[in-house]
Amino acid sequence: MTFYDRLVKETEAARTELYSVPQLQAGLSGQISRATYIAYLTEAFHHVSHTVPFLMSMGARLPQEKKYLHKAIATYLSEEVGHEEWILNDIETAGGDKEAARNSIPNLDTQVLVAYNYDYINRKNPVGFLGMVFMLESTSIQIANKGAEAVRSALDLPETAFSYLYSHGELDISHMKFFEETVNQVTDTDDQAAIIEVASNTFRLFARLLSAIPFETEARNVA
Repeated sequence: MTFYDRLVKETEAARTELYSVPQLQAGLSGQISRATYIAYLTEAFHHVSHTVPFLMSMGARLPQEKKYLHKAIATYLSEEVGHEEWILNDIETAGGDKEAARNSIPNLDTQVLVAYNYDYINRKNPVGFLGMVFMLESTSIQIANKGAEAVRSALDLPETAFSYLYSHGELDISHMKFFEETVNQVTDTDDQAAIIEVASNTFRLFARLLSAIPFETEARNVA
């Protein structure tokens, strides 16, 4: 079994917990309101705006013997810059106020997800951040395009209100192959344990982030 296969297997329970969140299930079937979609995008903006700083922090904290990961970090950086602005544009196209979203205070659960990753990078093991990368990219493959299409159809919104979700659904298929090749280079057992720990915890933290999004149950009847 490769390390990537082990990572998938050992995070299965946490991944299942995320996929059972009512807000996510409703989104995948298009049964959320416009307000809920905008609220989701707002929290996405707040955590995605940290992706580049996370990667930069990870690279800066790597010891000399682990700098073989710099190439992977540079690749991710080149592809992640500016994604938070895509989200703000989606908010505006969906009828929200993108500047209000930019200046809003993220939900506590979003702050905890962000703080956990900075703390792990700086205090424990920067290689562990690859677990967060795994959570985000594997989740995007599973839900991004399906959720975007369902919500777009239900709310009669233009495709341009889903640039973030559509792009990630497409990008992360190739990203996951690159990620698999990257983590299979990680042979240090402590680093492997760190990646699994962060992946498991961020699946659960992301589940809490989604669960904290205001969810209008009456929107389940949106046609």
